[in-house]
Amino acid sequence: MSLKCHAIVLAGMAAVALVPVPSVAAAPLALPPQCSGTAWIKCHFAVSPGNYDVTVGLGSSSKAANTSMSVEARRQILTAVSTNAGQVVPTTVTVNVRNPEGQPTGQGGTGTSGLDITFAGSAPAITSLTVTAAQAPLVAYLAGDSTVCDQPVAPYTGWGQMLPTSVRGGAVVANYGDSGESSGSFLSNSALFPRMKPLIKSKDLVLIQFGHNDKQTTATAFRDNLTKMVNGVRERGGIPVLVTPPVRRLFNGIKLTSTALHVNGVGVDLPAVIRALGKSANVPVIDLTAKSKALVESLGPSASQKIYLTKASDGVTDNTHFSAYGATQLANLVVQGVREQNLPLVAFLR
Repeated sequence: MSLKCHAIVLAGMAAVALVPVPSVAAAPLALPPQCSGTAWIKCHFAVSPGNYDVTVGLGSSSKAANTSMSVEARRQILTAVSTNAGQVVPTTVTVNVRNPEGQPTGQGGTGTSGLDITFAGSAPAITSLTVTAAQAPLVAYLAGDSTVCDQPVAPYTGWGQMLPTSVRGGAVVANYGDSGESSGSFLSNSALFPRMKPLIKSKDLVLIQFGHNDKQTTATAFRDNLTKMVNGVRERGGIPVLVTPPVRRLFNGIKLTSTALHVNGVGVDLPAVIRALGKSANVPVIDLTAKSKALVESLGPSASQKIYLTKASDGVTDNTHFSAYGATQLANLVVQGVREQNLPLVAFLR
């Protein structure tokens, strides 16, 4: 008699254990009791805020499958993995759970407390699932605005939602980006920097990106706000990383305008302020303005539309926020910058 493994939950624990039980060769494994669905498999674990290792067997004993994984408010963890019948790919990732889900101020809804996992793809299938508390993972905190945050409603997508697909287990992205925030409002809002700062531990990274909403911020105020965040991260033993803001899709001919490049309403070249602060304060800088400018201008006014949101494909015209495709491209540019700066996260990149 052949043996297969059924997923069962240990009483009072979030972990799912595997025990051998008799089975018919062609019978698919039952989903863990926390999961339901077929076209999409949705799972919920009643865990407290924190970081968790999720170990999953992607695939099926009886059919070919194609399975992706996201958590919480549309935060993509794994791109789709294709498996043949009988092929199971064991994968462990580390995920961050925060209450509320999505944006820290609750914009777009607060979600459900605990950990929500969605397995999608063209034919999702899992054979096992385990959720356990992560033991001191390296955390990459994100401090930013709507171009970074976990956007709760499609088609809007922040690059921070796509960044975890590049990160292996043992490190985790904690996205504290929030729509509409400037450098000053993020610093002062109790749900944002003040809440994030006490969580930072030695060697954790904090990627800091502002500029989109600093439309009337003076150079002095902008530099002071960023300096306070940098100093706050260092007080906790963390590693601050300044990220210049990605460009808007605003062209004059085949070149982006000064507004697209974040010269604000009072004439401040915000990316230049960030670069100068990085140099004077010895802070690593990921120049996402320069990287995204090169990408968007290389595509030109027409082809660059796919990076952002268009009426035809998304139902809205928006030259600031990203499509899922665009957010993926921006996340790839951030990963490129992480490698160039040789930040500790490099050891955990896929």
